[in-house]
Formats: sequence, structure tokens, C-alpha cells
Amino acid sequence: MNTPPYLRWDESGQQQLLARAEALLQRRRRCLLGIAGAPGAGKSTISVWLLEHLLTNHPRQVALVPMDGYHLAQSLLESRGLEHRKGAPDTFDGAGYVALLRRLRSETSREIFAPVFRREVNDAIAGAIAVPPETRLIITEGNYLLLDEAPWNEVASLLDETWFVELEQGERLRRLTARHLRFDNDAAIAEWRATGNDERNARLVAPGSQRSTLVIEHTPATVSAPGRE
Repeated sequence: MNTPPYLRWDESGQQQLLARAEALLQRRRRCLLGIAGAPGAGKSTISVWLLEHLLTNHPRQVALVPMDGYHLAQSLLESRGLEHRKGAPDTFDGAGYVALLRRLRSETSREIFAPVFRREVNDAIAGAIAVPPETRLIITEGNYLLLDEAPWNEVASLLDETWFVELEQGERLRRLTARHLRFDNDAAIAEWRATGNDERNARLVAPGSQRSTLVIEHTPATVSAPGRE
């Protein structure tokens, strides 16, 4: 397996990423771009940045559909005793996410609706994202796009490129802890979540970097404020 190229999240790297996304937009068919990485690495920050820049020149032709919309409902996790593991692979509807990606690739003549995860209610909201037929590039981001276990191992073949985001460990944990504090004002619990379940999931997804198209080094000097992933 070849080692993927590394790009720093600086002005030069950002221009290269935009150029790669623009090249996908020029293809004759709809393309899907995946942005993967550990919890807190900066996937959402980079995805939103890319979406906003591309929409400037390509209105209604780019959409963002995060994997997190396929979180299982909080009530279901609690009924199964899985609430403390929320965010682990088996707390998502992975097969549903794969099915959505297949639809997004093949059904280009109709509007498609996708769910979104809202941290303020700690649950997914169905049908919150609309992908119109004219969309040429769909950005999807999440932890498990490159996880080598079923059903997640079907995802990579449905994506035209997958970028893996890496962030220095100390900064990533700081951001995760700050994020948890925004929704639960208990510093001990926030630290426990960041260093416990989140860290287990981070180790799980780390090998995926070697299966990516490229790796983005999201350095602390250029990280946005905590709150996005």
C-alpha cells in the first residue's frame, strides 16, 4: 500500500485542496468526497470551509451531508444500555448511511433528503438536509469512512476521494473536552468523555489514514475555535 501524500492546513495546502475539489466538479458525473478522521480532528471545520468556498462559484452544485446524521436515536441507545458508548461504530446506522451514499451516486434526477445530528438536542433530525438534482459534488464527513469493518468498509468504494484529517493529540483532546463542556457543564465528565470513549474511537479510525487519498495535517496554529469537529 502506498503512503498517501500529506498536506498542511496552510494557505498553500488549502489552495491544493480547493483545486482537487474543483477537478471533481468538472467531471461529467456527480462525485462524492469524503473527509475522515478521529473525533475532534477538524473534519467539520474543513468540510464547512470547503463548502463555503466552493458555493461562491458553484451555487447549488455542492452539498454537505455528514455521517453523524446516522446516529441511532438517544432513546434507542438508552434502551440498549449503549448511551455511554455513543459515537462508537455500532451506535450508528452504518448500513443506512451506505444506502444513502449509493442513492446520492445513482439518483441524480430527483431531490434526496438526509438526516443531520444536532448536538443541542443530542439527537438526529430526519430529512433536515436537501440535496437537489443539480448537485455536482457532495461532501460527506465522519469518523468511520475508512473503517475496515462491515458495513463501513463499503463506504470507500462509493467515494471518489477521501481526505483524512490529523491533529496533534494534545490539541485534539483539548478541543474535545471544550466541546463536551458546551453541552454538559461538568469538567470531570467532559474530560472523561474525551479521554475515554472518544479516545477509543480515535484509535479505531487511525489506520484509515493509510487508505486515504491524502492526509491533511490540521496544525494547532490554524485550528478554529472548538465546537466543530
